[in-house]
Amino acid sequence: MSIIKAYTLPHPPLAIPAIGRGQERQITKTLEAMDAVAAEIAEIVPEVIIYITPHSTVYSDYFHISPGTGALGDFGRFGVTELRLKTQYDEQLAQEITRIAQLSDVSAGTQGEKDAKLDHGVMVPMWYINRSYPNHKAVRISQSGLASAEHYLLGQVISKAVEATRRKTVVIASSDLSHKLTNEGPYGYSAEGPEFDAAIIDALERGDFLALMKIPEQIRERASECGYNSLMILAGCFDCQCVEADLLSYEGPFGVGYAVASFKSTGQDREKNILEKYLDHVITISEKNKNAENVYQKLARQSLEHIIETGSKLSIHNELPPELLEEKAGVFVSIHKSGKLRGCVGTIAPSTGSVAEEIVQNAISAGLSDNRFDPVSAPELQYLTYKVDVLLPPEAISEASELDVIKYGVIVTSGSKRGLLLPNLDGVESVEDQINIARRKAGISDDEQIQLERFEVIRHG
Repeated sequence: MSIIKAYTLPHPPLAIPAIGRGQERQITKTLEAMDAVAAEIAEIVPEVIIYITPHSTVYSDYFHISPGTGALGDFGRFGVTELRLKTQYDEQLAQEITRIAQLSDVSAGTQGEKDAKLDHGVMVPMWYINRSYPNHKAVRISQSGLASAEHYLLGQVISKAVEATRRKTVVIASSDLSHKLTNEGPYGYSAEGPEFDAAIIDALERGDFLALMKIPEQIRERASECGYNSLMILAGCFDCQCVEADLLSYEGPFGVGYAVASFKSTGQDREKNILEKYLDHVITISEKNKNAENVYQKLARQSLEHIIETGSKLSIHNELPPELLEEKAGVFVSIHKSGKLRGCVGTIAPSTGSVAEEIVQNAISAGLSDNRFDPVSAPELQYLTYKVDVLLPPEAISEASELDVIKYGVIVTSGSKRGLLLPNLDGVESVEDQINIARRKAGISDDEQIQLERFEVIRHG
């Protein structure tokens, strides 16, 4: 038995009338589509529904599958404590997904649950489905901080597990789209908000999962979405299959995009190897960036490649420009993979004899010693791109009004604790954000007095 059908459903709590208190009437198309999906699921009579959610236990490098026999949840955080949902988990299917994930080198399992209660990413779709098809078994799976390609791989794992257990299965990708469609929305307006939603809707309408995967990371971040990787897992469930797609509704009157769509396989097609084609696309971009590198970026790339491929540190040659060999400065090296940060390490002040030595040292550390990430492996090198920021000397400032998130980076100091944030970073939209992030990086609490410094950078990449 295989996955019979999959759906993307949004999860706005106000879609529940007891919470919306009339506001739900502004998303009538969405609610009608969700009811239609529920009725269709009742006709399918699945043995299990797999819910993929962005709002359960989330790890940066691990997909969490909810353990145990079942779970409860309520809408208390939305003011309606008496509205509760309960589900029974399909333990065998959860265990099979975990087993196949381990065999496939996909980091997923039932360890590390932080909160057993059902989250609203599951409960809102489940509330609608229960009206037509109550008491179904479920599997709850969280997104992670891993790249979109890793989410697609998890979808492949899920499909294999469903086949192995012969479960008649429906998949629900719980996914709100951009939260920045209007000035009145929860996070204000960004031009990337409507751009992101338009790209998503076009891909969903055509069932074009490759186009979905190619949406740039920067647009996703600036759109403030929470459902993209749920869709990536759903897409992976249909690897090497022809897919019939049906967009049932899309609207965003509250500044958040809500889409309802359905997908079903119409047969195998080995040409639909989406992940392979996507990785070819990433390599093409990486090669294009490599050809456009300046000497700073090239030195960073060669430093990491050399130590991974040979085990020895790159020797600095005298043909480098004088500013690299003769000048000293703090340097940050940032490594990206598919537009997503893969490592970043830097020095506030020079710690070596030249900018070139600083780049070599920090490129190696960014790739192998950034404790937020696993060390870069040799097969990954072809997918990576590099940025190098050379720091100009910092200057003390007396107040935050002297900062500018685009022009200046910030150094926050309290006693022996010191945190730095570079300028012009995606997702950092205010001076307050900039200072707070630098505080957190240094472990400086909100009630500690701080001194501020600002600095400019020469950015390469």
